[in-house]
Amino acid sequence: MTYILGLNAFHADSAACLVKDGTLVAAAEEERFRRIKHWGGFPSEAIRYCLKEAGIGLDAVAHVAINRDSRANLWRKIAYVVAKRPSVDLVMSRVRNRQQWADVRTQLTETLPEMRFNGEVHQVEHHLSHLASAFLVSPFDKAVAVSVDGFGDFASASWGIGDGNSITIDGRVHFPHSLGIFYEGVTQFIGFPHYGDEYKVMGLAPYGEPAYAKQMEQLVRLRDDGTFALDLRYYTHAKEGSKYEVRDGTPSGGRIWSPAMVELLGPARGKDEPLEQRHKDIARSAQGMYENAFFNLLGALHRKYGLDAVVLSGGCAYNSVANGKIYERSPFKHCYIQSAGGDAGGAIGAAFQVWHTLPEGSAAKRHFVMDHAYWGPSATAGEVSIAIAARQADIDAANCNVETITDEAVLCERTAAAIAEGKVIGWFQGRLEWGPRALGNRSILADPRRADMKDILNLKIKRRESFRPFAPSILREAVPDWFETDDDVPFMMQVFRIRPARRASIPAVAHVDGTGRLQTVTQTGNPRYHRLISAFGVLTGVPIVLNTSFNENEPVVCKPEEALDCFLRTRMDVLVLGDIMITRRD
Repeated sequence: MTYILGLNAFHADSAACLVKDGTLVAAAEEERFRRIKHWGGFPSEAIRYCLKEAGIGLDAVAHVAINRDSRANLWRKIAYVVAKRPSVDLVMSRVRNRQQWADVRTQLTETLPEMRFNGEVHQVEHHLSHLASAFLVSPFDKAVAVSVDGFGDFASASWGIGDGNSITIDGRVHFPHSLGIFYEGVTQFIGFPHYGDEYKVMGLAPYGEPAYAKQMEQLVRLRDDGTFALDLRYYTHAKEGSKYEVRDGTPSGGRIWSPAMVELLGPARGKDEPLEQRHKDIARSAQGMYENAFFNLLGALHRKYGLDAVVLSGGCAYNSVANGKIYERSPFKHCYIQSAGGDAGGAIGAAFQVWHTLPEGSAAKRHFVMDHAYWGPSATAGEVSIAIAARQADIDAANCNVETITDEAVLCERTAAAIAEGKVIGWFQGRLEWGPRALGNRSILADPRRADMKDILNLKIKRRESFRPFAPSILREAVPDWFETDDDVPFMMQVFRIRPARRASIPAVAHVDGTGRLQTVTQTGNPRYHRLISAFGVLTGVPIVLNTSFNENEPVVCKPEEALDCFLRTRMDVLVLGDIMITRRD
């Protein structure tokens, strides 16, 4: 019996997972425990959770795998420093990072002093970890594997072939060229300065026109072999670095676009200035440029390898709009993206990569497929009851009714009826989702048929930009009747067009361009959530619910106490905690 602890550490979205004999046991991001979005640092609480879930101590772990290798691309790093003479700050930040990554054993000792680690530490190159996080848990025996992100271990993209239980990398794009940096620079330029704000540009893009397409071609140059290069006149990272830092757990990065971008695109938007049509046009043009580069790469890789299956990873794998066009804009016919495609997912990739290089793992046939995302903490009925008892006075003050409904059919029917009445539901069930998406266990649910539901949610709870869409969760068997696809999308990682005849029926989850970032729900993958959506379908004729993450400008709730806090401080109508339904009285 071999336990491997996988880590993404000292970077945003720190996370841990535990693999036992080639099977995932548990996985969670540190932000869920620390309650700071994108928390960066050493994921000690996520480690504690994973060990607790398995019922073991750290002394039972034979291997720790971290998704960085300071030795990777070493000669390229040295050559770059000699030739380009980057700033001292850039060089020193890389040295500090290398020292952190190399010191995992000390971190384990200091942050988990009650435990002892006697195993081996492995550094796994960043993009190999990404590729492994997708292919080694995919349903494919053989596939093209692609990783695209900002940077990691001096590269921004890599690709190769996954075959059986091994991955061969035969192509990379190295620092300073990066599609992630391209998109981040434009994100900052149009006034979204925070770490991870790129999804706002993706949501804003359909409101614009590709009026700046030619200018975008100045920022990114595409090559016939599928690779790409930035025009470094428009960026500062090559000389100055990204100014990325983690302070008190919060990751941030300084401005990476240069004054030359103002000459190209006009004045930059301040974060509090109003959004103008020009900014929407820049967003649309940037999304178009990203897609052109992405499909230029995929087209070249299909020509090179001749395989019909592809797995995607890296932070750019969260570009669900581009992912939804893979079948129409590339020759690939099958695609897999796991639920944590970004750096958190590298923890899983590092762990599985190490497993399949060990004698017992390399000799074994790969058997694990990640077909659901429910790998985090759960709460027992007793823990839910204790949490409610601790807040009973506040629940009474909020004029709420509390009842236990042990018949699952009745619970789902009652919840479906509340959704159909226009109520907003907090839905807390089972194990926490792995990755950034709420997928029916830590979700806020609402009626997709109401055109005003987006405004209601933003007024009552979310308070986010009006241009950002909400997502539909749909019964898998109903997908082809409602969307222009018949694909499995369990992790909400792809956007597809809603059938034109259906769009008016679900305005709350139809984006302005007629698309939706869907989640397909199966009876085997999430029985209770499937039953709830089925009940709503029977009641309304619509086998879809609006699904957004259970949070209010914070990480997705992890514990029942956090769900109660969010419910009580917002204007949510109903909270379902396991078998307990808490309803605000009219």
